[in-house]
Amino acid sequence: MRIDYPPGMTTSRIGRIGALVAVALVAIPSQPKGHEIPNDVTVRMFVKPDGRTLRVLVRVPLNAMRDFNFPVRGPGYLQIEAAEQMLHDAAIMWVADYLEVYENGAALGRPMVPVTRVSLPSNLAFGDYDEALGHITSDPLPEETELIWEQALLDAVIEYPIASDQSEFSMRPAMAHLGLRTLTVLRFLPAKGGERAFQYTGDHGLVRLDPRWHQAVWRFIALGFDHILDGFDHLLFLLCLVIPFRRFWALVPIVTSFTVAHSITLIASAVGLAPDALWFPPLIETLIALSIVFMALENIVGAKLQRRWMIAFGFGLVHGFGFSFVLSESLQFAGGHLLTSLLSFNVGVEFGQLFVLALAVPALVLLFRHVLAERMGTIILSALLAHTGWHWMTDRGSQLLQYQVTWPAVDTLFLATLLRWLMLFVIIGGAAWALRGGFAKLSEWANGRMGGQAVGSSAT
Repeated sequence: MRIDYPPGMTTSRIGRIGALVAVALVAIPSQPKGHEIPNDVTVRMFVKPDGRTLRVLVRVPLNAMRDFNFPVRGPGYLQIEAAEQMLHDAAIMWVADYLEVYENGAALGRPMVPVTRVSLPSNLAFGDYDEALGHITSDPLPEETELIWEQALLDAVIEYPIASDQSEFSMRPAMAHLGLRTLTVLRFLPAKGGERAFQYTGDHGLVRLDPRWHQAVWRFIALGFDHILDGFDHLLFLLCLVIPFRRFWALVPIVTSFTVAHSITLIASAVGLAPDALWFPPLIETLIALSIVFMALENIVGAKLQRRWMIAFGFGLVHGFGFSFVLSESLQFAGGHLLTSLLSFNVGVEFGQLFVLALAVPALVLLFRHVLAERMGTIILSALLAHTGWHWMTDRGSQLLQYQVTWPAVDTLFLATLLRWLMLFVIIGGAAWALRGGFAKLSEWANGRMGGQAVGSSAT
């Protein structure tokens, strides 16, 4: 696709600086004073490989281009023709210079910015790629347009030469510097068709625009592992689980039941079974804190192994929804590998749990052997955990009470949702039944093994 751009566009640094100085000197009498960093900035971006060119269309608020005093007239109307070169330089210095684009893992060179233009805040061209491209390359706004410069939008075409539009592309759009809170809406249109949409706040880092399955696997395993280590409430719950039971055969049913339970609700949430009401996330966060308090108090009064796995299973269902809140924000980076990414995240969570247990169990053994008596240590640690969980529960509960829960209308959609929830309850019941049978056989095998060893030792 060939596009005829307005003449005179250049990316030479010397030319940019010279033009900037010249325009600044001419426009000094009518320039506004320097402006501060804006609070909220939305960056809209299309990325499309087309033949031997990767084209990026960007729309940013003009007031995010700090250090540029655009020429104005009257009460602050932008002088469009006089600001033309400054718009081009601002697009390079504040947008293009903060883009890192890669083709098959190799960084692309410095881009061209062949065309920029200023747009009205009411313009809706960035709803579609072709419409946005046609708008940017069309005639500029008339000079007499009364457009307050702080309300204007800067649109730009940024182009990179590439080897093929069938390559694997990734990019690091570091746009957080444009505002105190920067929202980036990025839409990738691969040459093979379709569209992938990304939306995130701040600088997300490297974004693989069309990831391969192994890239998605590694990304989500790491995400799950990091979430366990960053999720302090999940760590405290795991600690509550294992304080009274530190033997391998005691930990197997507890950890397994917790893992199975949170996997069920994590997957269920990913496929849309979790309520989308505003009160649901604070409810889950409150219940997670409650799970810490409950388990800690049970440790104090005396935990029983026979029921510990069932309690871990019940609270595991709650924690699975908590895991899903993190996952839901990241599934947009899975590309076409939704199920693979979901399972990989779960694997990462399990690796994180095993890592924490591998550190916590030996530490507890040493503590109870050399520092505190086991019963006294269990009470002291559990009391500290209960105290922490109680404060979390009351704080989160107060936030939950700010939401008004309304009953849904009984209609076809409600009945369909109810049917899906009934299916989920059946799956949960089946999993609990299977775990109970499996743990019973495991207990018999373990008791027989320990008994056999005792007989052998006696005979010796």
